[in-house]
Amino acid sequence: MTRKQYRIGVMFSTTGSYSVVARSILNGAMLAFQEVNASQGDVALEPVVVNPSGDLARYRALSLELLRSGIRQVVGCYTSSSRKEVIPCFEKFDGLLWYPSHYEGFESSDNVIYTGAAPNQHVLPLVDYLASRVGKRAFCVGSNYIWAWENNRIFREALTARGGTVLAERYLSVGDTEVDQVIAAIIDHRPDFVFNNLIGTSAYAFFRAFRAACRVRGIDQAAEIPVASCTLSEPELPEIGPDAVDGHLSSSVYFSSLNSPENGAFIRAYATSFPDGPVTSADAESSYIAVKLLAAALSQAGTDDARTVRAAVADQRLRAPQGDVRIDRQTFHAWLTPRIGRSMANGQFEVLLESREPIAPDPYLVQSSPRFASAMRSPLLKVVQS
Repeated sequence: MTRKQYRIGVMFSTTGSYSVVARSILNGAMLAFQEVNASQGDVALEPVVVNPSGDLARYRALSLELLRSGIRQVVGCYTSSSRKEVIPCFEKFDGLLWYPSHYEGFESSDNVIYTGAAPNQHVLPLVDYLASRVGKRAFCVGSNYIWAWENNRIFREALTARGGTVLAERYLSVGDTEVDQVIAAIIDHRPDFVFNNLIGTSAYAFFRAFRAACRVRGIDQAAEIPVASCTLSEPELPEIGPDAVDGHLSSSVYFSSLNSPENGAFIRAYATSFPDGPVTSADAESSYIAVKLLAAALSQAGTDDARTVRAAVADQRLRAPQGDVRIDRQTFHAWLTPRIGRSMANGQFEVLLESREPIAPDPYLVQSSPRFASAMRSPLLKVVQS
């Protein structure tokens, strides 16, 4: 059997302020490429890897370079600002961007397949958990770009609908590690919890400094003012350091501690292929899913034409490390399984709650009536650990 060969763009910032997560995402994609090419399938994929180094102008330039070279499919981007920067390029050249990261929603492009979590799959379950189990007074911090702005807006509206309030919001430039003023404001307000949308080195500096500042004041930070995120993942825990790594809440669709045959196989294969790390993460699993679904769609389509592949991907089903995954035909976002985890000193997350089944993506939050009611009734999280 003659296998059809396709060149696939792979675009992640493996250097820069959020490089730890980006390297994990790249590894997830490369593992899927290895498995597709080692299989007996009828497609073979050649990854063409580029590194924008966190520079938005480079994202655009490299996207254009890939598309002008004839590549029609690109797996790439971590930040929402980078995704927003390149979407016009994919629309102009009619390519498909496979975006493998949780994001803030309120977007649905004909030229993007979204395999990461939409807001109803990570923000709303976290609001439900915090409001019912932790408290209703929040302090929001974030990196100064669209991910944090929109996530904090959704969070504020959802928490308000649950009778809660956001006491204050603070933003830092991406990569800024001067966090003392923000921490002083948090301690002055004494919220029930902090909702964190800082990314990369800014987040790691914040976790360390916040724990240290609370310790000086006799505050048990993890118990009295826990930090909750929709971004924190396993590769980032060593970056925080042993003195502040435990007790942080994370809302995600995947944790590497999940006990299933599929996840066990994924963890072993990943560790074998990338013994120097970074370890697996939700975004690495998402890029793995993206490449697997892309390969299946290419096989069905018989071409890498963007519109034909887009039509084909909605017919695919995947038993992923997190559980069953499929692409929603209406939104071209993924059905995923929400979970809440808590970081531990050993660099893993203990899963506290999880959905009974994958839930449909709702990127515009239009399926809840009244607005954000899904935070209370969906995804029907069940307690795993208290």
